[in-house]
Amino acid sequence: MQSNANTTTIGKLRRLVSGISDGRDYGPLLERIGDARFVLLGEASHGTHEFYRERARITKRLIQEKGFSAVAVEADWPDAYRVNRYVQGASDDARAGDSLSDFKRFPQWMWRNTDVVDFVEWLREHNHGRTAREQKAGFYGLDLYSLYASMEAVVRYLDKIDPEAARRARYRYSCFENFQEDSQAYGYAAGFDMAPSCESEAVAQLVELRQKTAEYARRDGLAALDEFFFAEQNAHLVKNAEEYYRTMFRGRVSSWNLRDRHMSETLEALAAHLGKIRGSEAKIVVWAHNSHLGDARATEMGSGGEWNLGQLTREHHQEAAFLVGFSTYTGTVTAASDWDGPAERKRVRPALSESYEALFHDIGIPQFLALLRNAPETTALLQEPRLERAIGVIYRPQTERLSHYFHANLPQQFDAMIHFDTTEAVRPLDREADWQPGEVWETFPTGV
Repeated sequence: MQSNANTTTIGKLRRLVSGISDGRDYGPLLERIGDARFVLLGEASHGTHEFYRERARITKRLIQEKGFSAVAVEADWPDAYRVNRYVQGASDDARAGDSLSDFKRFPQWMWRNTDVVDFVEWLREHNHGRTAREQKAGFYGLDLYSLYASMEAVVRYLDKIDPEAARRARYRYSCFENFQEDSQAYGYAAGFDMAPSCESEAVAQLVELRQKTAEYARRDGLAALDEFFFAEQNAHLVKNAEEYYRTMFRGRVSSWNLRDRHMSETLEALAAHLGKIRGSEAKIVVWAHNSHLGDARATEMGSGGEWNLGQLTREHHQEAAFLVGFSTYTGTVTAASDWDGPAERKRVRPALSESYEALFHDIGIPQFLALLRNAPETTALLQEPRLERAIGVIYRPQTERLSHYFHANLPQQFDAMIHFDTTEAVRPLDREADWQPGEVWETFPTGV
């Protein structure tokens, strides 16, 4: 039973939020976004169908109505670049699913799912017939887990245009060979001085590549500029990934901050590159988890010394950055029980009573948009910090409070919030035995 104060809050919120049923209902959101150049669209889990679907609906409108030129996602740079080539009409892949084939690392379902396939096909169709490179919208990755794949991409690029430079790159990157493409093994050994660090080699390769910018990038116009940028970002990724894996065993804060700093640097480099191609400031949509996109300063994370992509983007671009969070009360989710475990379709427990998700459930509107920027009445009603749920690629319902909740101040964290009271698990392209589309288990899987 709700207290009188909470009943009053719920009644007021019910009048202030707007129900949504399809992409046409996002008019007020696009109006509030205005001239923002960076629109960051979150998700409360990495395995929820509605979050992917609605991000795609909003993104399509941003591309069509506001001239956004890229989608940058929480995915590895070389894996996403294959998708970019497909949507640009520059690859041999016959279908969207084929272009997603480089997403082989856990969790494959995060990008190899039916919702992403639908969006990638739409993006290719949108680009079809636009002959000028600057008129097409691209698909890019921001993350840094692809240490070995990025090294291979740098060498392949140099093999084509400068074989002698490729030989030097192979020699430098051979420093990593003893770890059989196991990035964590390298990080553990180098981090605890059990093996030499490859930091100087990674830095030297990036420096040499950047010294050749003018020579490499001017060879064949925009195509050469794109290919050089792809290679340069891979070399930059190798440098940052080497540091990330070397520090990941020292503590969560340092590795988290390195990762989100890398995503911020990649986003800034992408904006500069696309701006150069288009001859005007680029506009980019970002897809990533709420924990990366909601301003960390408004959360428990920030008080513990962590920053994130949302905070850094706000600091760099002020009102030109617009942060949108997503939430759910209950339903199902695709997640694993342990790292590198199989994809499972799990039941999401109803949210804890002291959470924002429970408050949104009590409003009684199945799916709605709450605008927070320049909305003082709504902001005042949500200002009191509450718990907020975050489900990543692992979901452990049996330790839910400890594993999946943190305190946050929502109006300071996001500029808008989109809530779906009941949500469904995203459908992986690669179905495993534990993912059953017609069944939801009544018992939770075992785990720590």
